[in-house]
Amino acid sequence: MTARLKFNSALLPLLTVVMLVMQLFDPSKVWQTMLAAFGGALLVSWLWARSLRDGLRLTREVRFTWAQVGDKLEEQFTLTNDGLVPATWVEMVDHSTLPDYSAARAIGIGNQETNKWHTTGVCTQRGMYTLGGTTLRSSDPLGIFTVEVYQPESVSLMVTPPVIPLPQVEVMPAGWLGDGRPRPNSLEQTVNALTVHEYQHGEPLRQIHWPTTARRNSLYTRVLDGSPANDWWIVLDAEESVQAGHGWESTLELGVILAMSLADRGFHARHSVGLLASGDQTIWLKPKQEDENHRLQITRALATLKLGQLPLADLLARAGPTLGHRTSIIIITPSINSEWLTPLTSLLWRGITPTILLMDPASFGSAHHADSFADVLSQMGISRFLLNRSLLLQPEARPGWRGQWEWRIMPTGKAISARPPGDLTWRKLK
Repeated sequence: MTARLKFNSALLPLLTVVMLVMQLFDPSKVWQTMLAAFGGALLVSWLWARSLRDGLRLTREVRFTWAQVGDKLEEQFTLTNDGLVPATWVEMVDHSTLPDYSAARAIGIGNQETNKWHTTGVCTQRGMYTLGGTTLRSSDPLGIFTVEVYQPESVSLMVTPPVIPLPQVEVMPAGWLGDGRPRPNSLEQTVNALTVHEYQHGEPLRQIHWPTTARRNSLYTRVLDGSPANDWWIVLDAEESVQAGHGWESTLELGVILAMSLADRGFHARHSVGLLASGDQTIWLKPKQEDENHRLQITRALATLKLGQLPLADLLARAGPTLGHRTSIIIITPSINSEWLTPLTSLLWRGITPTILLMDPASFGSAHHADSFADVLSQMGISRFLLNRSLLLQPEARPGWRGQWEWRIMPTGKAISARPPGDLTWRKLK
């Protein structure tokens, strides 16, 4: 913490010096009175400002240090004045970097008093941001001195992309039936069903076991045996020149959401999931089964991804030698440039199974349509899905669940909490 005083104007000290000089050379009660008035005002203002400098303190607390796009952010502020004089006004300047959010305000506080308040905002953009530091500004009643107290305490806030359901997208399994090591709990399509379990978000609807679902009045899916234990490589094309749209409504943002949603599905299906992206820095995270650190790495990489210059063709050519034959590669791109089909064909010859999520640039305002290119992929026998801007209009694409209360209305009209917004404890900024 740093605190300092500064003059707003040198006029009063200058007048005080002038009165002192006049009294020395031409003693008079007039000069004495004016000297006492100016000097007294200067002394009182200095003592007042010094008390504020030493007594003003702010404690800043936040509930969460990560959130999804659309989540509500809430902070709690506690302003304390331990000085002997009140602060007629205190301006709080917020140095947070979170877009569309500011906790700045002006407030007054008495001596030996504490004020507490809350601020709320909505996380509108994915990324890594900082909450804090904070500068307190105040002054004496005459405005002669300005008091500035800078408190550097801050915390990093990660705003992650939302996860949306993609029932229309089915990832092609790699390898062939019986190839690789079988997993009794695999969720891939095979010929033998071992048992059933409760439906999990992201599982294919075609694997629902309807007799059990009807008997238990809840969705159940088949647990299948014998599928190859393939890895998932999610490849996200972030080359700047092929993107369409602006800001939130852009192919880049849709691509990030698709990658995040597919990674979540892969982890739930017990695949080893990796991420490859051509952003401002190439992201290369090798496939691993879900653990907290690996999921966090993928989430952080997608949250902070920015546009880059590396073409998809070069990205696939570089990655090709590192991909195993029991690999499903999921390519997310708005590019309708046929150049990247050459390295993709090389991957096909090696037994690597691609699934293409082709984002239609025309739905984002571009003059280029992806229909013809999707037909080319179909003729090559490549599984492809043509996606458009409408996915961004899903309710799941905007609001997250952390920081949001969910209410259920009972038949009597009473509202009860169906889900609180996660951990409600406050955490101090450090």
